[in-house]
Amino acid sequence: MGNSQGSHRAARRGSGRHTVEYVEVAAYADTYAPSYELQQPRLPHQNPGAVAAADTVGGGARGDARGGGHGGRAAARRAARHRKEAGRPEALRRLVPRALVVAFLAGGTSAFVASDKAVKLSVDGVPRTMHTFADDVTELLEDQGVEVGAHDLVAPAPGTELASGDEVVVRYGRPLTLTLDGRRHRVWTTARTVEGALRQLGVRAEGAYLSVSRSLAIGRAGLALDVRTERTVTFMADGRERTIRTNAATVGAALAEAGISLRGQDTTSVPAESFPRDGQRVTVMRIRGAKEVREEPIPFEVIKTEDASLFKGTEVVVQPGEVGSRRVTYFVRTVNGVRQKPRKVAEEIAREPVARRVMVGTKEKPAFVAGADGLNWNGLAQCESGGRPGAVDPTGNYGGLYQFDTRTWQSLGGSGRPQEASAEEQTYRAKKLYVQRGASPWPHCGDRLRG
Repeated sequence: MGNSQGSHRAARRGSGRHTVEYVEVAAYADTYAPSYELQQPRLPHQNPGAVAAADTVGGGARGDARGGGHGGRAAARRAARHRKEAGRPEALRRLVPRALVVAFLAGGTSAFVASDKAVKLSVDGVPRTMHTFADDVTELLEDQGVEVGAHDLVAPAPGTELASGDEVVVRYGRPLTLTLDGRRHRVWTTARTVEGALRQLGVRAEGAYLSVSRSLAIGRAGLALDVRTERTVTFMADGRERTIRTNAATVGAALAEAGISLRGQDTTSVPAESFPRDGQRVTVMRIRGAKEVREEPIPFEVIKTEDASLFKGTEVVVQPGEVGSRRVTYFVRTVNGVRQKPRKVAEEIAREPVARRVMVGTKEKPAFVAGADGLNWNGLAQCESGGRPGAVDPTGNYGGLYQFDTRTWQSLGGSGRPQEASAEEQTYRAKKLYVQRGASPWPHCGDRLRG
């Protein structure tokens, strides 16, 4: 503003967050004199200097009248200047502290401006630009009341130093209950949409089934998501092989997509409700079945009863056994044309079996028969029956080694029929008959007893 108003120089000193600005003020000459000093000069008794001047001039009033008052006005100006210069040290003393205060405030403002930073903070996709005095990311988040947890994303990482122009991004973690191809997982994602979460988790979504829309927003509380990726499944049916790409939830649904239907008892090599795996091969089994009824025998049991009237080794059948029968129903099926093992599904008794009852002798055999021992009984047996104890003639009336008829046999103490007795008992009864009647009961072979 010119030398008339003075000049100043400024210098800054400081370090760190605060800067102090110092101002040097230069003195200047002031030639202004107020008009009242000219109009109202001091009286001689008020200003000794003025009296001395008046005496020196000699007749100041006259001189003013003669000289137009020029000398008086100059003296007044000089006197005012002297007074002002005399008062200037006090004014300067008052000005310096004020200048120092201004300089300190100016330095503080410089430090204030240096600590202020313009940064961009984006919280869950919502950006905002702000001014902050925070030194690092952690302090910024605390100042803004942003709380983060173990599953949240902060970039740059907490504790990173901040500079003006930096951008800080915060993404909150969201829990997902993810059922992927039939397997359930509990995962976390910082994506805000289903599509973003699938990309972040590396899930192949092309051709996949999603239980919710891809564009659905994921809230902080998370959501449940079912994903079935596209898989390759091969079906073997009716002698043909068919391979499809599917995201079906079950083998049965994939089978329908392949255009294969199941009829009647048809089934698959894996359960139809199971989850189809990538690369799986499934065989369709065509089942045809029918019922078959078969007649099967029921064997009879043999019941033996001891008889003290019979010699040991003798067994007499008192009731012949009869075989029973039952009707059994089987289910017979073919799988892809191959007959399977029949499966019994029902049975019923057609005829009950009849038990065979046998009397078993316990009587001790006689040691001999007087008058009959020493004869050739073996020769007689060979002639009559060929030596066979159970032989029966074509008429059915004679049986055993010696071809007894039943009535004669029983008259000799035998039980049942002769062919049912042991060889020893038959010989014993034959000897008794010989004692009674000689060789006459065997008209054709009786001579063998002697030969």
